[in-house]
Amino acid sequence: MRRNITSVVEEVTALFQAYEQALSAGDLDYLDASFDDSDELVRFGINDMQRGPEELRKWRATNGAVPRGRKLSETVVATYGSDVAVVSTLFSYPDRRFVGRQSQTWLRDDGEWRIVHAHVSEIPV
Repeated sequence: MRRNITSVVEEVTALFQAYEQALSAGDLDYLDASFDDSDELVRFGINDMQRGPEELRKWRATNGAVPRGRKLSETVVATYGSDVAVVSTLFSYPDRRFVGRQSQTWLRDDGEWRIVHAHVSEIPV
């Protein structure tokens, strides 16, 4: 298996950046479409957890866009072959005293990339 194939890293990086734009804009349709539509989907949030696309859609519908000023740092896109990628990043907001951590596992199935697992957490600074 080849790791970090340049074209795959670039493709997933662009998808992740588009996801972040949708997250900041509160674009629920785009966000929902970014996640896998299977019951094995898992998202661990800061104070929440969703399993499957329906739970995720319900949770997201009650939570708006992320607060303004979200800033990412130390983003890493690692790919494994042509169809699996893991994205890890740190995030912060200007008026909050914590470091946020976010990771996503992306899977390409039938030519489409979707997030199959996500984890978000915060630690005080």
